Amino acid sequence: MRVHRLTIVTQRVAVLGSTGSVGTQSLDIVRHANAAAAAAGDDPRYDIVAIGASGSRPELLAEQAGEFAVPLIAVSDPSAVAAMSELAPTCSVVAGEDGLRQACAEADVVINAIVGFAGLPATLETLRLGRRLALANKESLIAAGPVVQHVRSTPGAEIVPVDSEHCALHQCLRANESFTPNRLDQVRRLVVTASGGPFRGWSREQLAAVTVEEALNHPTWSMGPKITIDSSTLMNKGLEVIEANELFGVGFDRIDVVVHPQSVVHSMVEYTDGATIAQLSLPDMRLCIAYALDYEDRHEHAYGAIDWTATSRLDFELPDRESFPCLDLAYAAGRLGGTAPAVLSAANEAAVEAFFSGSIQWTGIARVVEQVLSDHHGDNDPDLDTVLAADEWARVRAAEVVTT
Repeated sequence: MRVHRLTIVTQRVAVLGSTGSVGTQSLDIVRHANAAAAAAGDDPRYDIVAIGASGSRPELLAEQAGEFAVPLIAVSDPSAVAAMSELAPTCSVVAGEDGLRQACAEADVVINAIVGFAGLPATLETLRLGRRLALANKESLIAAGPVVQHVRSTPGAEIVPVDSEHCALHQCLRANESFTPNRLDQVRRLVVTASGGPFRGWSREQLAAVTVEEALNHPTWSMGPKITIDSSTLMNKGLEVIEANELFGVGFDRIDVVVHPQSVVHSMVEYTDGATIAQLSLPDMRLCIAYALDYEDRHEHAYGAIDWTATSRLDFELPDRESFPCLDLAYAAGRLGGTAPAVLSAANEAAVEAFFSGSIQWTGIARVVEQVLSDHHGDNDPDLDTVLAADEWARVRAAEVVTT
């Protein structure tokens, strides 16, 4: 009997934010998959055609470029180009937003793991080119949702979320073929799970004395510092609620948050007949990254597989919205729409930076964001320039609030 082997088509991949948590895990998947393909006598599964980062860790960027024979490196800081070119002399080194756009143009799939609003140009360019966007940069979609939705309609463009919660929702909706508007009427609600962060159950008095080291000590996930702080305040969960609304078109009244400390159920979709579809796995971001890389297929390596004989309990509880007001601030900004989510995201980034520098306490993050949102008078139908202006205004206003 003749055995027919599947033809492996090598995917061209750009990894932006390659030196961060998601970026290094993305390259780990590529490393493992290409080694397995070579052992089987097959062509490589993935070709890393570009990597990008701020340029603050040039040695690691050069090491990644050498290991994966990357021809193009994009750095956000133009002053890092000279040093980067010396460390990686066989690579083309490009800088700034134009450099990000060039990196996107080289790829079939762009993993956008850039931290914060700086990821917006890569999101827009990937979709404008009609490519697949593996999105780990929630801020660009949240801050510029109306702008992103416009380019999302480009033929061939698609967003496959890499955040564990949205990847879970994507899989649950896919299981019921509920992506199209005429099927969303079968969805009663989306349930986004939260670990609760390091301060679940803490009193307001305890929270007033939180240190940076304590806030960075997440009980479940290993993430970058900014997103780890956001997880501790539940702002990350609020941003994910806005992102779920943008990704799936489900209204805020049908998106709920529940605390699930084991982080095994990554999110759920409840349907109108009472059935709930959930995605479960051990916490491992590589499952989500591989899902986005190989969509609509499934990756052959089992990241996050569960040993059901060792899983004793799954707990769920309501979030403490009084002690963690950032969650409701995000709901409020999402319902306002327009430029309000951009202001929320920018004010939060500025407040987190102020917390890192010691200018405010952990509880001050919510105070700063609330004041900036209260002072904002938004545009309900913003273009890109309006979003950029709102982002800049919010950062300036947040800095003012920090000093008062």
